[in-house]
Amino acid sequence: MSRGRCDRSAQPVRQTDGVIPIVTPAEMAAIDAAAPEPVEVLIGRAGWAVARTARRMLGGTYGRRVVVIAGGGNNGADGRVAGELLERRGMRVTTVEPSVRALPNCDLIIDAAFGTGLSRPWVAPRPANPMTPVLAVDIPSGVSGLTGEILGAPLRAAVTVTFAALKPGLLVGAGAQLAGTVECVDIGLDTTSASAAKVTAGDVAAWLPARAASTHKWRDAVRLVAGSPGMTGAADLASAAAFRAGSGYVRRSTPGVDPAVGSQVATGPVEAVTTPLASEDWAGEVLADIDRFGALAVGPGLGRAPGVASQVAALVATPVPIVIDGDGLHALGSDPASVLAERPAGAPPVVLTPHDGEFVALGGDAAGTDRFAAVRDLAARTGAIVLRKGATTLVAHPDGRVLASDTGDARLATAGTGDVLTGILGAFLARGVEPFAAAAAAAWVHGRAGARGRGVGLVASDLPRLVADVLADVASTSGVHAAGRASVSDDGRVRPRSMR
Repeated sequence: MSRGRCDRSAQPVRQTDGVIPIVTPAEMAAIDAAAPEPVEVLIGRAGWAVARTARRMLGGTYGRRVVVIAGGGNNGADGRVAGELLERRGMRVTTVEPSVRALPNCDLIIDAAFGTGLSRPWVAPRPANPMTPVLAVDIPSGVSGLTGEILGAPLRAAVTVTFAALKPGLLVGAGAQLAGTVECVDIGLDTTSASAAKVTAGDVAAWLPARAASTHKWRDAVRLVAGSPGMTGAADLASAAAFRAGSGYVRRSTPGVDPAVGSQVATGPVEAVTTPLASEDWAGEVLADIDRFGALAVGPGLGRAPGVASQVAALVATPVPIVIDGDGLHALGSDPASVLAERPAGAPPVVLTPHDGEFVALGGDAAGTDRFAAVRDLAARTGAIVLRKGATTLVAHPDGRVLASDTGDARLATAGTGDVLTGILGAFLARGVEPFAAAAAAAWVHGRAGARGRGVGLVASDLPRLVADVLADVASTSGVHAAGRASVSDDGRVRPRSMR
């Protein structure tokens, strides 16, 4: 736990039960420096938490051999306290300096060499047995706490115990793979200044409203503009996902495709209403009755024909909640802020859902390794909610808040899964969830659905039914949802509209 200054320019994510804050190393240093308790008290709590996890990992104590790699800072002090506590339980503990080249044979390695503030490379000592489990203190030593980059040659942890808040390096980059199972332990520090948080099942349950007994299909209708001649599958996937995510009505259109010609339309969900659109100048047709819909989703598979950009720009000018994905993002060009500036005053922010390549094309930092800072910057410059897809998906609000979801994995790296995400997000917006929360919830549900699928061979069309299963689980474990529509207010707290 080093000391330092904290950038407090971003709005805090208000903390409620179950919220898992995320702070940078500099922010953590400031939080630590502001603690009312002496540093020795905090080290004692941290060491106790590490020792508790070590006992659980070993399944016993007496006679077990533990090696603690302890540096000279507070991270090393945490490890030394843990070692002392384990010795009292009958374990044989050996403490070594980070400079040693090899470790003695043992049952567990506690990596307390360096903390999240490490800025120089470090090569970890070689374990006597490469299969020996490693317990990292705060972060695997040799991983940047800010970016998740490898600095040297760290040990791969089976478990990481971090304190008070998650660090970005545990969620992004190589750090997410090297940290193993991450446990965030409360040691009595005030993290209410945190402007980022990890999304949990409890968050999703709180954000998603229950459908009222008196509802009807138009209460959460989605208007979808997706696909192009020869690429109508994107509209099929997004439509199916929107229904499975709770939309009562989906109207889909593909510019230049006439549903009366059966050979032009793929076999999408039979529940979707498919209407024709002209191949050019089609935005007016979409906007003619857009006020009947709770959300507009545009872009998947839309193609890059001349004129698409002007049509997408026309859609942005509607006050209806809107998510833009795929070719719709390409239509915004490298200066999306100028297009999004046409959004009507008081309209909710547009949600953009780029993968890394699209993120760069939108003007995002191409070389930046700090993914949190990069997504914050693009959201601030565009005034949009930016959902940056990745192993950990980051959702940024223009005011600086970030929500992170790490439920997805490599199973989602197949064609069409982004179209499914668009459908989920469109449905959540139509259900009245505010864009920031809707995007974070969609990312979490999308990832969790993928994780329920086949380890090999999962395809995008498998996902919509899995989405419905995930939402059923969320509803069943959350108790009775608050009536009304969920809201993320200006102070960052999520609450039903009836409580605003």
